[in-house]
Amino acid sequence: MKNLRYKFNRFCFANRNKGIPNLMLYIVLGNAVVYLLSMFAADLSLYGILCFDRQLILQGQVWRLFTYVFTSFSFDNNLVLVAISYLCYFSIGRAIENVWGTFRFNLFYLSGVLMMDIFAMAFGGIAVHGYDFSLFYRSMGSNLNLTLFLSYATLYPNAHFLLFFIIPVKAWIFALIDLILTVLQIFSLSYPIFAFPHNLFPLVAIANYILFFGKDVVNILPVSWRLNAERLFKKKSAKKTGTIPFPTAGSYQATVAKPSAPYNHRCTVCGRTDVSNPELEFRYCSRCQGYHCYCEDHISNHEHIE
Repeated sequence: MKNLRYKFNRFCFANRNKGIPNLMLYIVLGNAVVYLLSMFAADLSLYGILCFDRQLILQGQVWRLFTYVFTSFSFDNNLVLVAISYLCYFSIGRAIENVWGTFRFNLFYLSGVLMMDIFAMAFGGIAVHGYDFSLFYRSMGSNLNLTLFLSYATLYPNAHFLLFFIIPVKAWIFALIDLILTVLQIFSLSYPIFAFPHNLFPLVAIANYILFFGKDVVNILPVSWRLNAERLFKKKSAKKTGTIPFPTAGSYQATVAKPSAPYNHRCTVCGRTDVSNPELEFRYCSRCQGYHCYCEDHISNHEHIE
């Protein structure tokens, strides 16, 4: 699996400029057009044409498998809040694309769409206690926003968002709150809003997030938390000993030295090395206490170790 992920990262890096550049810009503009036309038309007819509907898809309206991404934002009557949310998600998408490249970001968004399509087509027709869940899946585009925010918080955990436009809160705090609320939603099982298997739907978005980040999902936690956890759970490796026989002198115990690390530089935040990711540049932070190395993605964006 590690070798497969390495090859995947190399493939994405080699094709990083392929795909649709500024994909998030087109998605946000599409949402804005749907919102404005729906607001001025005083109905949701355009929304009804584009949103996900399993029954209509089975009747031939296959465009709904993809066009629901243009109905994924809120239809709040406050135009200012809607504009701020559009700008926020555009900025998040652009930041992720700048780190990953166009190809990987396109693949990330497309795989999220396909995974949710598969789940919704498989389980969207199941009624629980006579309740039809077709309306529940009409808003499934909002789950893509969760993956975008989790991805941004993993890449930029110390970025700040202004709560109530006043209080600065770090991105990783918001991300953990989102995850907690998602878990509570999964286990709520309150009828008719959430019921099995429909309550598992948010896990599809989280699965897509884990698929692309792998073990790097721990980067969403502060560096100090991870370092303390490593010190707490790290087992002290005992020195291995071996017996080397001599024909005349009997035998003696010799200490076998632990092999050196198969890399020269390793990022303290994401764990990538100059061997696993030779395309990256690595630097050492002069403000951190000790000798800590960071890759080019985190040298300017990490929590300094005191």
